[in-house]
Amino acid sequence: QLQLVESGGGLVQPGGSLRLSCVGSGFTWANYAIGWFRQAPGKEREGVSCISRGGGLTNYADSVEGRFTISRANAKNTVYLQMNSLKPEDTAVYYCAARSLSNFCPAYDMNYWGKGTLVTVSS
Repeated sequence: QLQLVESGGGLVQPGGSLRLSCVGSGFTWANYAIGWFRQAPGKEREGVSCISRGGGLTNYADSVEGRFTISRANAKNTVYLQMNSLKPEDTAVYYCAARSLSNFCPAYDMNYWGKGTLVTVSS
């Protein structure tokens, strides 16, 4: 069964850190670019970061550049999002998504989506 499962969300104080994980199964993981997206209450979904199939190409939204780091371990079918210096405006449900035979992550063209993990940044 094909699926993406996110984990690692939770409640953290401003300035704190979390590491999200996205584990895939049921498809050839190394053939897919993986992206992280988020949606805050009352706001549209936005792209956070993307990593290419081999992991050599990454990109980030301006709002998280320098604070978040994306990485992947293809042997484990896993992509990570290390989030440091978290701010209240980072509060959102975070989703990972996969795009076949690509090194990019346009939200409108991702093939598979996880169900999300909630990140809450609050004191």
